Formats: sequence, structure tokens, C-alpha cells
Amino acid sequence: MRRGLLPSQVIRRRVLLTLLIASQASLAIAQIKSVFPPDAPKPVGPYSPGVLVGGYLYVSGEGAKDADGKLASDVESQAEQAIRNVQSIVRAAGLSLDNVVYMQVYLENLQTLDAVNRAFSKYFPHDPPARTVLGVAKLVGTPIEINAVAVQDPRDKKPVVLSGVHWDEPTSPGILTKDRLFISAMRGRDLKTGAVPADPAQQVTLALGGMQKVVGAAGLDMKNMVFVNPYLTTGIPMKTMNRIYAQHFEFGNTPARATIKVEGLPDNAQIEFTGVAVRDLSTRQAVRPKNMAPSPTASPCVFAGDTLYCSAKSAFIPGPNEGVFVERIDQQIRLSMRNLLDNLEEAGLNWQSVVSTNVYLDNVDEFQSMNNIYAKYFKDPLPARTTIQQIKSVDRTPNAEGIYPEIEQISLIAVRSPNVTKR
Repeated sequence: MRRGLLPSQVIRRRVLLTLLIASQASLAIAQIKSVFPPDAPKPVGPYSPGVLVGGYLYVSGEGAKDADGKLASDVESQAEQAIRNVQSIVRAAGLSLDNVVYMQVYLENLQTLDAVNRAFSKYFPHDPPARTVLGVAKLVGTPIEINAVAVQDPRDKKPVVLSGVHWDEPTSPGILTKDRLFISAMRGRDLKTGAVPADPAQQVTLALGGMQKVVGAAGLDMKNMVFVNPYLTTGIPMKTMNRIYAQHFEFGNTPARATIKVEGLPDNAQIEFTGVAVRDLSTRQAVRPKNMAPSPTASPCVFAGDTLYCSAKSAFIPGPNEGVFVERIDQQIRLSMRNLLDNLEEAGLNWQSVVSTNVYLDNVDEFQSMNNIYAKYFKDPLPARTTIQQIKSVDRTPNAEGIYPEIEQISLIAVRSPNVTKR
């Protein structure tokens, strides 16, 4: 015992010291760190190949070219190379493919999925990650692109099993971690027979029912959802999807959402839902800027602990005289970033808090123009990023009121971190 201190004072000091050490350890975990592997293709834009923060690694979209820029001639080899490119980033973070909990696969030719699945079976023979597969219009210099999320401690990874369901894909229906649930894409099909009904409303109901089944098997509820990706083709009317979707969530407290139209989905389905849920409901908090009205279908952002999942934003100006009133990609990107910043600031964060983004372009030929503007908003450590053209280019002629079509969208993930400074 130190001279001059009472026993109660000594105990109090020890408790404070313990709390300080625990707090510093927590801060060390939450540091945002870029990951650059030595043996992977260099980034083709202002992004990090991987970002490590808060016990998770976010991996940018990786194509099928090797470090020398060579592209294999057959699809299975291309898929294997894309997985190896992801693997090199994972290894550079001190992890392995066993740590991967979620992946998104983008294919210019959805008919090549069987070959892609064979590659996945080779690299993920046991407890494969949750996964989403999308048929898209065009990628940047590659026929296949894959991004990923990995957990730092593989002991936190636990596959979710669906009873009474025939699951024949090289993926898990869901993966539980210490604080989250990552859900594979649940399509508009019967989980027992695989049949896809012709009625759009039935497909939406089945897809949401599949998601609900995974959430329930993990011991959670739909109210635990923090982020949802509805992916749909032109075969699903947006109004139909929104009407049924809104029935599954609390008005004004829905998950963040990025609704993306795509060229095609596996099994001839027209819609699928994938997303993330938080295990501890007390750590879930929806964020809505004061200038936005509550929505029955999407919250602007939702916290899962210290991680903020934000809905996709475009150059759309809400409120009276709403719409997109600028034509060029650089103009629309600036407005989208402004809209995203409203959400970040409402959550007490800024651009330095962003760890991962998804950029959806109407035309990937405008990739460099997008990069020129996008790069103005970030500094090291740069977020991970995936960029795709999800559907064929639209007609950009404005309507009679001077409103232009959306030609880009951006969604993001941000994290509270001690190496983020106010600007």
C-alpha cells in the first residue's frame, strides 16, 4: 500500500487504472488501418485494398487479373484468381480465408455461376462465408469481381444452419460473429423446392421469408436488422417490393437500405435480400438527419455498436421540387457526397470515419471522372471500395420539368475511431 493512501483510495485507483487500460485496448482495436498486400494488383482508384478496424477487415472488390495484369482464359480459373486476390489482402492483414464471413460476387455473365461455384468449393470446403451473387451489366476491366468482410478472430465465426431446407450452394445461409449476423442472399423462391413463382408479390414475400428464417435460426428478430440490400430485376415493380417490405419493419426505424436494380439473379429469381443484423439490440440506433422525414422502407443510417451502415444515396434532392437537377457524373457525385455527409454528421462522424463504400455507376466508362471527384473527399486511410455498373445505361434525356435520371449511387460503412479527427 502506498504511504498516505487509505485502502479505499488504493482500490479506487486500481479500478480507474484497470478501466483506463481497458479503454486504451478498445481504442487500439478501433484504429482504422489500410491493408496493402505486396502480391496483389494495385488499386485502380482512390481506395485501399483492405481496411482493418474494430475486429473486421473490409476487402475492396477484386477482379480476375493477377499481379501482372494477366487474365485467365477460362471462367473457373478467373474465379480462382479473384478469390486469391481477396486472399492476398486477407493474408496481408494477418488472417486467412477461414476468417471470411461474407462475400459479394459480381458477374458480367451469370451463366458462368457453376464454374464460379466450383472455385468457391475449392477455397471454402468447410463453413463457407455468407454470399451474394449478382448478374451485372459491366465491371471495370474484369468479368468477375468479389469483395469480402472478414472477422479478426475466427473463433467468433459460427455458421447458421437452416433446418428442413435443401441448401446446395457453396455458402452458408448466414454467419454469426461476436456481435453481428451476416446473411446470404435469400431469393424469391421456395426454400424447400427451389421453385420461383411467377407472381412478383409472391417472390418478394418468399425472399423476405427466407431472410426472416435465417435471422430466426440465429436467435434474432427482424428488428435486429441494421442494413438490407434488396437486389431486383425489372420483373419486380418497386411499389410492390416496398409495400411488402414495409410490413416487416417498424415505421421510421427500418434498417438502412441500398436498393439496387441488376441485370439478373441466380435461379431465374427476380429479387433477393441480403443484409446485416446486430446481435445486441441495445447497440442498434437509427440515425436520421432532421431535414429528412421518417420512412417506411429505409433509415438513412443505423448504428450496430460503433459501426454505422448507411443507405445508398444519389444526387436526388428531397422535399419540394424534388428530383435530380444536374446532368453530368461529376455533378451528381458531388451531390451524392453532400447527401451522405448529412448522415455522417448527424451520427457525429465525418469522411475519415468511412471504411468501405459501394459505388454504382450508370456507365463504367465514367469511372475515372467519378474517381476525380470521389478522391476529393478522402485522405489516408482511404476506405475499401467496390465499383460496378449494375444495369445497362439509361436514357439521360431530362423530363419536361428538367429532372435527370440518377446515374450513380453510393452506400457506405463508417466506424467510430480514435484516429478520426474533426475537420
